[in-house]
Amino acid sequence: MISTRGRYALRVMIDLAEHADDGYIPMKEVAQRQGISLKYLERIMPALSKNNLVEGVHGKGGGYRLSRKPEDYTAGEILRLVEGSLAPVACLECGAEPCSRQDTCKTIAMWKKFYDLVNGYFDHITVADLVYGNLNTEDFQF
Repeated sequence: MISTRGRYALRVMIDLAEHADDGYIPMKEVAQRQGISLKYLERIMPALSKNNLVEGVHGKGGGYRLSRKPEDYTAGEILRLVEGSLAPVACLECGAEPCSRQDTCKTIAMWKKFYDLVNGYFDHITVADLVYGNLNTEDFQF
């Protein structure tokens, strides 16, 4: 399940894309437009900034802006950054200890396929797609 943190990170990135022509956008404005607590956004923004998804400036006239074009971000990239992983089971988490049942697990192939489908789906959706409503789920083959 995608957490509130993941959903809000996507909303912030979409908002910054929609207001890209305004320069650096104060988080207070984003919080207001999106109906998200400013304190909650202040916990999300450092991760986005530290990983160069956004650029931030402090002080008067400060705020955040995208560091790339909206079409250069995928929903998958953003979600994995703030969620940590989209793995459906612990044994598929990045850096997970090998499962003791790995050799006899009857379900691992199913979980791997599901994991690939989820990542593939989110990796084909850009922030620009979300901004402009260019989502056609028929484009995705399952």
